Amino acid sequence: MIKAIAIDDEPIALEIVKAHAEKTPFLSLETTFINAFEAIDYLRKNEIDLLFLDVKMPDISGIEFYNSLLRKPLLVFTTAYSEHAVTGFELEAIDYLLKPFTFVRFLKACNKAHEILQNKIDTIPSHIFIKDGYDTVKVLLDDILFIEATGNYMRYALPEKEILTRATIKETINLLPPQSFMQVHRSFIVNTSKVEKIERHQITIQSHVIPVGGSYIDIVKQKFSTHPHA
Repeated sequence: MIKAIAIDDEPIALEIVKAHAEKTPFLSLETTFINAFEAIDYLRKNEIDLLFLDVKMPDISGIEFYNSLLRKPLLVFTTAYSEHAVTGFELEAIDYLLKPFTFVRFLKACNKAHEILQNKIDTIPSHIFIKDGYDTVKVLLDDILFIEATGNYMRYALPEKEILTRATIKETINLLPPQSFMQVHRSFIVNTSKVEKIERHQITIQSHVIPVGGSYIDIVKQKFSTHPHA
């Protein structure tokens, strides 16, 4: 099931998306937003697969909004302004729906999203390559316990050693598969399969205690909702 949200400053446009979504069996439209800024908080706390986004909105454009997201879902632009089409595809939008769009056209965009997401599931990597001093080394994703931002570097904690590589936390989170890794603090990313204990403000992985930032508490609770401490 594809989890999606829609953002548009026109209520009628959102109603059309809702109606089309109800007829799309593999799509779950989780919620909609008239105010783009309210959606930012939702996206920080919830993982979604697909975003239907109006291009022209008051205060912030759809393009500016999408560029501001740390973790970017698949994007389908919805707009009445066809001149934005080229810009939309430059942002790696998977489709561009020109209002008013039909259900058939909407379904075509959803099918594109479904195919892309299925291919991602089928091709989850087992490793990444990172710089370790002057060398580029292969790191198995299953070996990573957690990653900590320290200055201009990221510290990879592995079972037998640590690797320090020059990168930002944004670059690092985009390098990792979201199915297995999540940011829990402005300085920490954890391998969710390695988590042994969850408390409100900290996570335990082996002998390591990792803080959970205040703005990440809700998303951590949701991710580990079956855990007795979540």
